[in-house]
Amino acid sequence: MNVMELSKKNIIDLLNQVKLEDSQEKNIAESIKYISLESNKLSLDIIVNNPTLQFKEKVKSKICTHLIHFFRELDIEVKFSVDKINHRKESNNLNTVSNVKNIIAISSGKGGVGKSTIASNIAISLQKAGFDVGLIDADIFGPSIPLMFDAVDSHPEQEVINSKKFIKPIISYGVKIMSIGFFSNPDEAIVWRGPMATKALKTITLETNWGDLDFLLIDLPPGTSDIHLSLVQLISVTGSIIVTTPQQVSLIDASKAISMFSSKNINVPILGVVENMAWHEIDGVKHYIFGRDGGKNLAENKTIPLLAEIPLHQSIRESGDVGRPAALQNSNLSKIFENLSKNLVSQINDRNDKLPTTKKVEISHNRGCK
Repeated sequence: MNVMELSKKNIIDLLNQVKLEDSQEKNIAESIKYISLESNKLSLDIIVNNPTLQFKEKVKSKICTHLIHFFRELDIEVKFSVDKINHRKESNNLNTVSNVKNIIAISSGKGGVGKSTIASNIAISLQKAGFDVGLIDADIFGPSIPLMFDAVDSHPEQEVINSKKFIKPIISYGVKIMSIGFFSNPDEAIVWRGPMATKALKTITLETNWGDLDFLLIDLPPGTSDIHLSLVQLISVTGSIIVTTPQQVSLIDASKAISMFSSKNINVPILGVVENMAWHEIDGVKHYIFGRDGGKNLAENKTIPLLAEIPLHQSIRESGDVGRPAALQNSNLSKIFENLSKNLVSQINDRNDKLPTTKKVEISHNRGCK
């Protein structure tokens, strides 16, 4: 038996030697959705296109046989997620999000913390840095992205590609944006039950021709509801950002959002926390209107990065209201958002280096090798 150090990297390298299917080039390592190694306990979640028990057992046997040859005492648990929709093969890669490199969910767990403002300014900062960026306004009942991008009166056009209809996103300040607000009257309430809201999210996400993007940001609604679960089941989310304000009432809900994304069945990496309205500065003196270091303490307690602390500043609000995000200004505020975006890109790169292959969430309760 070969002697090898038991590590996550070596596990992935070994699974890189084993084909997922005998007739295909794809190996098992490329199909890993989740991997955890604690002591001698290995947990794997593998993406498969074939949902049959016979196929799963065959893959499980390959994994166990190969790894136990190198690590005799390894306790292996394998679960499977069935990839029912292979977006990379649909309509010559022109629809859905098949050509998007990174999908980032921006959440808060609570309304009124400035999540849409943060999402808009991150999108602008990334675009200014030379990236191709898209932004989805997934707050079906309270869309605000059209206003923040000076696109309230815009109406997306349809295009037909390979006999299939797609929505063309609105482009504002170089960012491709899509929102249910483009299809509704701003003065009228959207009164829908959960399934209708989920269908709307699916339409604006999967039926928009995004083209090639480096980043697709998704501005989620408050809470931890159907929209959030539907999102991670529809598409592969690279990671999530949690937006909070410093006070306890916001931190409680932000903690719930972290718990949701970190749960075993969802397992979307938390890229970091953004503390919004961190302070208000008057004559060079910082006043902590909503408390101090709430986001910093939350990040430390959850062992996740603090990406930025954004001040409570009148011009941030004003720029959003007139449809010209603060990141477009040549000021210290734009530099704050630039640094936030740089920190975000760094976290994404680090996350992708550790596990570059991601898939959408499929809830699974299969047993492993025991």
